[in-house]
Amino acid sequence: MPTLLIADDSMFQRFQAAKVAREAGFDVLEAKDGAECLRLAHEHRPQALLLDLNMPDPGGLAVMEILARELPDIVVAVVTADIQETTRSRCLELGAKCFLNKPLDAADLTRALGSLLK
Repeated sequence: MPTLLIADDSMFQRFQAAKVAREAGFDVLEAKDGAECLRLAHEHRPQALLLDLNMPDPGGLAVMEILARELPDIVVAVVTADIQETTRSRCLELGAKCFLNKPLDAADLTRALGSLLK
Protein backbone atom coordinates (compact mmCIF):
# COMPACT_ATOMS: atom_id res chain seq x y z
CA MET A 1 0.00 0.00 0.00
CA PRO A 2 1.26 3.51 -0.73
CA THR A 3 1.89 5.78 2.23
CA LEU A 4 0.35 9.24 2.53
CA LEU A 5 1.63 11.80 5.00
CA ILE A 6 -1.03 14.32 6.03
CA ALA A 7 0.41 17.54 7.48
CA ASP A 8 -2.16 19.94 8.93
CA ASP A 9 -2.39 21.76 12.24
CA SER A 10 -6.13 21.04 12.34
CA MET A 11 -6.83 17.70 14.00
CA PHE A 12 -10.28 17.67 12.39
CA GLN A 13 -8.83 18.15 8.88
CA ARG A 14 -6.27 15.38 9.50
CA PHE A 15 -9.00 13.05 10.74
CA GLN A 16 -11.25 13.71 7.73
CA ALA A 17 -8.43 13.36 5.20
CA ALA A 18 -7.06 10.22 6.87
CA LYS A 19 -10.47 8.56 6.74
CA VAL A 20 -10.80 9.20 3.00
CA ALA A 21 -7.18 8.17 2.33
CA ARG A 22 -7.53 4.88 4.20
CA GLU A 23 -10.71 4.11 2.25
CA ALA A 24 -8.72 4.81 -0.94
CA GLY A 25 -6.10 2.23 0.08
CA PHE A 26 -3.37 4.37 1.63
CA ASP A 27 -1.38 3.82 4.78
CA VAL A 28 -1.57 7.14 6.61
CA LEU A 29 0.87 9.12 8.73
CA GLU A 30 -0.18 12.38 10.39
CA ALA A 31 1.82 15.50 11.33
CA LYS A 32 0.50 18.46 13.30
CA ASP A 33 3.17 20.95 12.17
CA GLY A 34 6.01 21.44 9.74
CA ALA A 35 8.71 20.03 12.00
CA GLU A 36 6.81 16.80 12.57
CA CYS A 37 6.06 16.61 8.83
CA LEU A 38 9.74 16.85 7.95
CA ARG A 39 10.72 14.29 10.59
CA LEU A 40 8.10 11.77 9.41
CA ALA A 41 8.96 12.38 5.75
CA HIS A 42 12.63 11.61 6.39
CA GLU A 43 11.87 8.58 8.58
CA HIS A 44 9.15 6.94 6.47
CA ARG A 45 9.69 8.26 2.90
CA PRO A 46 5.97 8.42 2.01
CA GLN A 47 4.98 8.34 -1.64
CA ALA A 48 2.65 11.34 -1.22
CA LEU A 49 2.09 14.32 1.04
CA LEU A 50 -1.13 16.22 1.67
CA LEU A 51 0.25 19.55 2.88
CA ASP A 52 -1.54 22.45 4.53
CA LEU A 53 0.23 25.71 3.66
CA ASN A 54 -0.87 27.57 6.79
CA MET A 55 0.63 25.56 9.61
CA PRO A 56 3.31 26.41 12.16
CA ASP A 57 6.95 25.51 12.68
CA PRO A 58 7.79 25.81 9.70
CA GLY A 59 4.92 26.65 7.36
CA GLY A 60 3.94 24.69 4.30
CA LEU A 61 6.03 26.65 1.80
CA ALA A 62 9.16 26.16 3.88
CA VAL A 63 8.39 22.44 4.15
CA MET A 64 8.05 22.27 0.36
CA GLU A 65 11.37 24.07 -0.13
CA ILE A 66 13.15 21.60 2.15
CA LEU A 67 11.50 18.55 0.62
CA ALA A 68 12.23 19.76 -2.93
CA ARG A 69 15.94 19.67 -2.01
CA GLU A 70 16.05 16.63 0.24
CA LEU A 71 13.19 14.30 -0.81
CA PRO A 72 12.10 15.37 -4.30
CA ASP A 73 10.34 12.07 -5.05
CA ILE A 74 7.49 12.76 -2.61
CA VAL A 75 4.41 13.83 -4.56
CA VAL A 76 2.82 16.89 -2.93
CA ALA A 77 -0.82 17.96 -2.93
CA VAL A 78 -1.32 21.41 -1.40
CA VAL A 79 -4.34 22.06 0.82
CA THR A 80 -5.38 25.63 1.55
CA ALA A 81 -8.41 27.79 2.23
CA ASP A 82 -7.14 30.59 0.03
CA ILE A 83 -4.14 30.87 -2.22
CA GLN A 84 -2.70 33.89 -3.97
CA GLU A 85 -1.38 33.49 -7.50
CA THR A 86 2.22 34.16 -6.40
CA THR A 87 1.96 31.45 -3.73
CA ARG A 88 0.38 29.05 -6.20
CA SER A 89 3.19 29.71 -8.69
CA ARG A 90 5.82 29.10 -6.01
CA CYS A 91 4.15 25.83 -5.01
CA LEU A 92 4.19 24.68 -8.64
CA GLU A 93 7.88 25.63 -8.93
CA LEU A 94 8.52 23.45 -5.87
CA GLY A 95 6.73 20.50 -7.43
CA ALA A 96 3.13 20.63 -6.19
CA LYS A 97 1.01 18.27 -8.29
CA CYS A 98 -2.42 19.58 -7.30
CA PHE A 99 -4.30 22.00 -5.08
CA LEU A 100 -7.28 21.20 -2.87
CA ASN A 101 -9.50 23.76 -1.18
CA LYS A 102 -10.47 23.70 2.46
CA PRO A 103 -12.73 22.42 3.73
CA LEU A 104 -11.78 19.22 1.96
CA ASP A 105 -14.45 17.57 -0.15
CA ALA A 106 -14.22 13.76 0.11
CA ALA A 107 -14.88 13.20 -3.60
CA ASP A 108 -12.26 15.79 -4.64
CA LEU A 109 -9.73 14.27 -2.25
CA THR A 110 -10.41 10.75 -3.52
CA ARG A 111 -9.88 11.90 -7.13
CA ALA A 112 -6.68 13.75 -6.17
CA LEU A 113 -5.29 10.76 -4.30
CA GLY A 114 -5.96 8.55 -7.30
CA SER A 115 -4.07 10.90 -9.59
CA LEU A 116 -1.12 11.60 -7.27
CA LEU A 117 0.56 8.26 -7.79
CA LYS A 118 -0.03 7.89 -11.53
